[in-house]
Amino acid sequence: MELSIMNQAGQDTGKKIVLNDAIFAIEPNDHAIYLDVKQFLANNRQGTAKAKQRSENAHSTRKLGRQKGGGGARPGDLKSPVRVGGGTIFGPVPRDYSFKLNKKVKQLARRSALSMRAQNGQIIVLDALNFEAPKTKAMIEVLKNLNVADKKVLFVMPESNTNVMKSANNIQRTFVTTVGELNTYSVMNANAIILTEEAVKGLEGTFNV
Repeated sequence: MELSIMNQAGQDTGKKIVLNDAIFAIEPNDHAIYLDVKQFLANNRQGTAKAKQRSENAHSTRKLGRQKGGGGARPGDLKSPVRVGGGTIFGPVPRDYSFKLNKKVKQLARRSALSMRAQNGQIIVLDALNFEAPKTKAMIEVLKNLNVADKKVLFVMPESNTNVMKSANNIQRTFVTTVGELNTYSVMNANAIILTEEAVKGLEGTFNV
């Protein structure tokens, strides 16, 4: 797949870049994407939800009424789960939701996500992206120049760039990541993927193609 390389002003530089078919033109594997996104979300769960069960409730164990003759169900103590303030039956307890996923499946998922975005025309390649200082206004100008100001955008940089990241921090639905930190969830969560020319080369190195 061949794309024109744009600059920060939204102008065509006249240069072209050929996106590697092994990364941007494979048949997307929906199940691999599902598994990788599921793992990403599960691994980010705190898992600290907790409800007191009957044995952990601080109420007295005194029986509140006689066994028979009350006209209702047999009464128990205040810890009973059927009473207001009683223990919780099968309530949540702290746990680890994370699970492992084969590296090849994760790699297939990322390539599938990038291919899906490429096939839908949602990838833009910039010659470079840099600011002299962190400035939100400058980032907003870039988004307008590329006609993606109304979309959820993911910038992929070859390496960490403080000025770019800080410039995007205060803009809703605009995210910045690096080639090394790129994951399937962030790609699927964005409507437009903006790669720098160096980031494209970095992806080729990451996937060894």
